[in-house]
Amino acid sequence: MKYLLIILFLIPLTSYSQKVFSVEYSNQSDVKVFVVEYENQCDLKVFKVEYPNQSDGNNGLWYFVDYPNQSDKKIYFVEYSNQSDLKIFFVKYKNQSGWRDKSKQHLMY
Repeated sequence: MKYLLIILFLIPLTSYSQKVFSVEYSNQSDVKVFVVEYENQCDLKVFKVEYPNQSDGNNGLWYFVDYPNQSDKKIYFVEYSNQSDLKIFFVKYKNQSGWRDKSKQHLMY
């Protein structure tokens, strides 16, 4: 019974979603992000979803929350690509989202 309770409490910790909050200062962020102009320059293609339950998994579906305590990751948008940890490109359709460079996938876990 104890093991079952422990597992039930740990499941929410391992479910990876991408609820993000955009912070004002670099030192408040978990990941520094740069938005590229062209899809072939990005590490991750991102689609902004309308509802938090649509941001399931680490696959580029982001929901921007209103408060930092609601987020799984705090991001900061940098001015130059060499300042970033992750380069993203916003896509128009949900099925276009996903990782182009899977070596950076750990940044959003």
